[in-house]
Formats: sequence, C-alpha cells, structure tokens
Amino acid sequence: MVMQRGKLIPVWGNAEAGETVTIRFNKKSYQTTADADGRWRVDLPKMKAGGPYTLEVKGVNGEVREISDVLIGDVWLLSGQSNIDVTIERVYPQYTQEIDTYENNEIRLFRVQNETSTHGVKEDIRATNINWKPVNKQNAWLFSAAGYFLGKRMFQQNKVPQGIIVNSWGGTPIEAWISEDSLKTDYPMLIKKLQMYQNDNYVRAQMQANGAANQQWEKMLDETDPGYADMAVDDSDWQQIDQNNWGWRGTGSVWLRQHITIDKQHAGKPARLLLGTLFDRDVTYLNGKQIGQTGYQYPPRRYDIPEGMLREGDNVIAIRFINKFGAVHFIPEKPYMLCFGDDRLSQNPMPKDVQPLSGLWKMKVGAEMPQCPSSDVSLQNLPTTLYNAVLYPLAPYAINGIVWYQGESNTGNPEPYADYLRKLMGCWRARWNDQQMPFVIVQLANYDGRQQTGFPRPLIPQIAPVNSGWAQLREAQRVVAKADAKAELAVINDLGERVDIHPLRKKEVAERIGLCFDKLLYNNKVKLSPEVVSAEANGNQIILTLDQPVQAGKIETFEVAGTDGKFSNASSTADGNKITILSPLPSNLSPLKVRYAWKDNPETANVRSLSGWPMSSFELSINN
Repeated sequence: MVMQRGKLIPVWGNAEAGETVTIRFNKKSYQTTADADGRWRVDLPKMKAGGPYTLEVKGVNGEVREISDVLIGDVWLLSGQSNIDVTIERVYPQYTQEIDTYENNEIRLFRVQNETSTHGVKEDIRATNINWKPVNKQNAWLFSAAGYFLGKRMFQQNKVPQGIIVNSWGGTPIEAWISEDSLKTDYPMLIKKLQMYQNDNYVRAQMQANGAANQQWEKMLDETDPGYADMAVDDSDWQQIDQNNWGWRGTGSVWLRQHITIDKQHAGKPARLLLGTLFDRDVTYLNGKQIGQTGYQYPPRRYDIPEGMLREGDNVIAIRFINKFGAVHFIPEKPYMLCFGDDRLSQNPMPKDVQPLSGLWKMKVGAEMPQCPSSDVSLQNLPTTLYNAVLYPLAPYAINGIVWYQGESNTGNPEPYADYLRKLMGCWRARWNDQQMPFVIVQLANYDGRQQTGFPRPLIPQIAPVNSGWAQLREAQRVVAKADAKAELAVINDLGERVDIHPLRKKEVAERIGLCFDKLLYNNKVKLSPEVVSAEANGNQIILTLDQPVQAGKIETFEVAGTDGKFSNASSTADGNKITILSPLPSNLSPLKVRYAWKDNPETANVRSLSGWPMSSFELSINN
C-alpha cells in the first residue's frame, strides 16, 4: 500500500479490551492499549517519501499481522459518480499504446467496494478480495481511468510513490455522500426519505418482488420472441429504417438486420465491430452467432469478431434490442463500422482499414411486452447511505487531497447543490479532522442530454438563451470552489461529448485535476482557468476584467439581461485581460447581469487562457 508522506500516519484496529498492541515500522516500535470497546490507534510520525517498508502489528497473545511492501508518498481520494467509475477498458481505444506499455510499481490502486447503510455509519469497508495493486495494464483494466491517469501524472510531476483510492458509484446524487448530522437540520424531508427504507423487511420484500417480476418478464420475452439472428432468416419484406431517423417506443424486443459484403482480402480475418452507442440493451450476432451483448445504454459497443467468422460475400449483422422504457435508438456521432488490421482496437487515431456500416437496417418487432413492474429500492441514491458505508470508515487514513467528480444526477434540481457541496466538504473535512483538506471539484463537462431516452432528434445547437440546469449546477460548483481557499475548480467544459454523458478524454481531465493540486499544494502561482475580477457597464458596452490575459478575438456565448430579467445573446471580443461585450438591450434598459456559456452543451464557448485552459460558465451582476 501507499501511506501519506509529511503527515501523521494513523494506524488503527481492534483487539481485546485493555490489550497492549505493539506496532513496528521503519526500525521503530510504538505501543498503545485498546480501550473498553477494543479500539486502538497509533499515529506514526511524519515521514519523507520512500520505502518499501514492513508494518507489523502484534498483540500480547502473540498474534501478528504484517503488511509488506509499504511505500510512503502521496495518497489521493477520488469520489463521485460514474465519470469517476469510467474504466481504463472504456477509454483504452483513446490511449492504446500508452496503456499497453506502462507499468509502475510505485503507483498503487485501491478500489472501495460498493456498500450502503441506512442505519448509521459503519466502522469498516467491505474487504472481500480487495487489496492495493501496482499499476500495469491488467490491474488498471477495470480501474478508474481518471484515477489511473492522475496517479501517473502526479508521479511524473513529483517523483514520489502515488496511492489512488477510488470510492464512487455511478448515478448517485450528492445527498448520498453527506452525513446525517449535516442534513437533518436544513433538510428534514431528506432524512424522512431515508427513514422510509430503514425497515429491512420492507426493503428485502421489495427487492425480492422486483427480482421475481424481472425474472418473469425476461422468461415471457424469451418464450414469445421468435428470434431473428439466423443468417437464413428471410428479411426481404421487413421494414427498412434509417438509423439516424428511427426510434421504437415499444416495450419488449425489436430486431434489426443488415447485410454486409466482405471481399476476399478481408474474409476470415479477425475484426472489431463498432456499433457506436445504443439505447438501451442489445445482444448482437454475426451470421447467427452471438459476438457481444451490453446490458445498458452507456458503454460503447465494441464487439470482437474472431478469425474465420467473416465469410467472403454476404454476411448478416443482427441486433436484438431489449427495451423496458424510453425509445430504442442509435446514438448519433458515434462510429458504426468494421475495423480490420493490427490497429483495429484503436480509435485515436482510427484504424486505417475500416468498412463503414450502412445507416439502413431491416426492422421487425420480436415480442411486445407489458411494462415490467418495479418499485425502486436503489439504496445508494438515498441520503447519507454512502457516507455511512463507504466514506466514514475510510478515515482517518492519511490522504493528501480529495477529488469530487459528480453532479450529473443533480442537474434536475440544481438549486440546493451549492449548499449540499459545502456540507459535503465540511463533513468530510470534519471526519478527517482537517479543515485544510484540499478539494478539487471537477466541473460538469459539456453534454446535450436532450436525446437521452427519447427518439433521436437533429442535434441543433442551443443558440437562444436557455435556463440550463447543467449551467446552474456548474455555477454552484464554481461559486463554492471560489469561496473556499482550499478548493479549486477543474473546468472541463471543452472535454465533453454532446451525445455521451461519459466523455472518454480522461487523461486530459486528470491533467487538469493535477494542475489544481499543483496550485493548492505546491505552487500557488499556477494559472488555471481565467476568472472575472470585475464587470462594469460603460455606455452600451460591458467591460469584463479577468485575472489573466486570454486568447484574443471574437468571443461566443455571452448573454446580457436588464431589469426585465430576460437574457439576450451579445457579441463580444477579447483583448489582453479584457472582454468587451456590446449590450444587445434597448437604450431604455440598463444591463444588470451577464452570463457566459450558459448551456448544457456550450460547444462554441471559446474564452481560453494563453495556455489553453477554458473559462468556466458564470452569471454575474454588472456594476453600473
């Protein structure tokens, strides 16, 4: 494992009440006595980076616990929802050569197992078959990509061992990560919501009922779906659809088939089928044989075709979509193709030898089904349950800083998010008894969620002013970070994908997180995203003064509002550390507010520092 340099290192555990415990580490011994509840703790002295060492814990009865290969360096805790969860396997096509060739025994990875508690805090995390693992491709494959790249970046920067603890759960709201004491006064209804699920018999019954209903639904679906995977199926009279303008809002299964012609040169060769991203669940076949399946909408469909499976001439790709809600559809702007050659696993750059798929498919409904009954018992989404089970027991393990990468699940109600975030940072710092604990808040990336579960729509950019929930949540993140001397904001509104809530450029995200920690911990002169220092009206112009020069030229996505509160698009230019905005308002209306990049997907926002950092979206009052 890796333990934190430059700080007291708590070592704690359980023994018999009153038992003397001896700890040996780095040629020194320390003794303590377990209290009446059997708990004991020793704080090892501050140490410089180094190792490997052996940590030995011994009781008076002679029982010895030994941990070998202990390094002293920097330890980082990464927490949040699914963009922390996104694995190296998911982003691998972006960084194939780098991941294939990199190994480092001085970067260690630790994944906290998911667990919930509706009945208060737990003293320990689940520890079944988990341990610290050194970085190599195999160990990193199912580990957080953001965590992997952060560890690599900080090692290269500081040349000391790195410990990366990932503690995240996809789809979870911020409330699940906050202590009950922090919520109960201001948000009593959240605690009542929690209390509804403190009856274990109720929860167990609901989960069993949901499991039985789902099992019966799947059984009925399989019994009534004729199945159209076989190559011999006659699909000549099936309905033809264009994947760019198609959606099926049924419940059950629907089949799509496409015939592809393979030439002699590629027949029998191994290949990879890229099917973009699909909503929602699919099982995919080639010439009647299953080559892959994915259980939900987000993962890219990358299905490997073994040698000898593609035949010369006609081949058939068949997709069985299984749908329980929303509308079946293809996600646009994703790769749909067959890839050949030794570089077929790469998507950055794309393989040299590819055969695009047609956007035209033959379609036939397999089996229509009623809605599958369910009663949501997702305990991980309830207030406090993750703080109780997987955050509280991590402390007081010494760490150097925290990355909070979350917010997508709170965009539907962004108004309380700033208060939630302050409470989260407060109760986590209190848990570690360190009010100076550094936080890096990763701001929401750009993303257009308008097609998430509905029929695909033309991806028309948001041009007119809109009161974006994503922008409101980004503003909450910005305001909280700006007001906290030990927090920094990693702005990534240029690293997202408008059709994918899980953008793949996690190395670039980690680089920005690392720069934030550089500023917080090592060099406060580091320049991050440009920030507005003042906003003043001068006739029909609004002058923004920034804390640093930015790239000069025409600037997009500024909006101005007057006393009526209605925002209008405004033209603007940047020069040095000044941005000049021409007020679009009538002469009888004074500009009162200005905002920037106030969109779910502000893809044309282009204020950048001279080193390329994007400016955060914001809404500010204007001094008149």
